[in-house]
Amino acid sequence: MNILLIEDEPEVANFIKTGLEEQEHRVTVLHDGKAGQAAAIEKDFDLLILDIILPGQSGLEVCKNVRMHKKDMPILMLTALGTVSDKVKGLENGADDYITKPFHFDELLARIKALTRRQPNSSGKTYIIADLELNSANKTVHRSGKEISLTAKEFILLEVLMANCNKVLSRKYIAEQVWGINFDRGTNHIDVYINYLRAKVDKNHSKKLIHTVIGMGYVLKEQV
Repeated sequence: MNILLIEDEPEVANFIKTGLEEQEHRVTVLHDGKAGQAAAIEKDFDLLILDIILPGQSGLEVCKNVRMHKKDMPILMLTALGTVSDKVKGLENGADDYITKPFHFDELLARIKALTRRQPNSSGKTYIIADLELNSANKTVHRSGKEISLTAKEFILLEVLMANCNKVLSRKYIAEQVWGINFDRGTNHIDVYINYLRAKVDKNHSKKLIHTVIGMGYVLKEQV
């Protein structure tokens, strides 16, 4: 893969770059937030690894701005800020996953593999529930004929829910299907993404399709 790493600590950047290149990835390293943002938007990368505390511009702002231009690019935040609040801020600004320093390189590789392998299928399958339609081939979602813009992870999450319509899915199952088995299920990442989907899919519609089953998980279904 062609990977962009935005990290201002030279030792950390060199450690990651060397390890990823040993795995036959191409790695571009930038140490400044503004320069990194410009490169992420203007050039083609398969993955962005991004620190939060950066000179020039914070990683949160970089993530938010890159996500506006590159909705499908996987973004992995890598930072020493490891509280639940910090992780939620990263996700709210468009990150797909979050790993804290210090970290084991094997864990970083596992997160990268999970992010890049969990892509929507290209079989051309179309799911229709009520007035909601998802096309897995062209990655489009419409409700009441109006297109809904989703990030890559939001799309995959919705596809999992629609493929299992009327089935209650546990947080563990959702985490495994959308983020891979190495996803950190000790935080409220899934709840955050469910709320993102609700804001885009159910907001301004009298008929809600995404439902919480307390103590069990989530289900996408038509309410009778």
